[in-house]
Amino acid sequence: MINNSLLNRRVLILNQNYQPISVASAKRAIVLMFKDKIEVLENYSDIIHSPTIAMSLPSVIKLNSFVSFKRKNIVLSRRNILKRDDYICQYCGTHSIPMTIDHIIPKRNGGKDTWENLTTACIKCNLKKGSRTPKESKMPLTRKPIKPTVITFFQKFVKKYQDTWRPYLFMDPIEIN
Repeated sequence: MINNSLLNRRVLILNQNYQPISVASAKRAIVLMFKDKIEVLENYSDIIHSPTIAMSLPSVIKLNSFVSFKRKNIVLSRRNILKRDDYICQYCGTHSIPMTIDHIIPKRNGGKDTWENLTTACIKCNLKKGSRTPKESKMPLTRKPIKPTVITFFQKFVKKYQDTWRPYLFMDPIEIN
């Protein structure tokens, strides 16, 4: 019997040129494998079984054919800002919950909802800063917020059990045999 939680495990999809393009479920990766559309590059340590076969659960797959696509922008959302900033207050460096989203340049001063103007702040710092700029409140940012790239966005989602993804997302050197 196949464990459904294993079939929902995330799999990194690389284009034919090894460019990371997406993340899919293991179930989708297995279907693509049986249709001979992909090459499995890395596996999880888990084995899945059906009545007739046993196989390793794919972790990283590469498409056999190059897929041309328009790169989508990463959605500007509260969740994605928190993820970008590692759930760390960008004023004091604390890692507490709940976190708020702060406008670096306040809306009353013309501040927009952009990747570069939104940052993570703990409730204490957000209240202290108020509707002032970091300079006015004498609260400098620990790091300047930037719009994440697709690669840096993928990197934020790598879990401990997905170490095999790291070389393909430029987090570790690639070992050549």
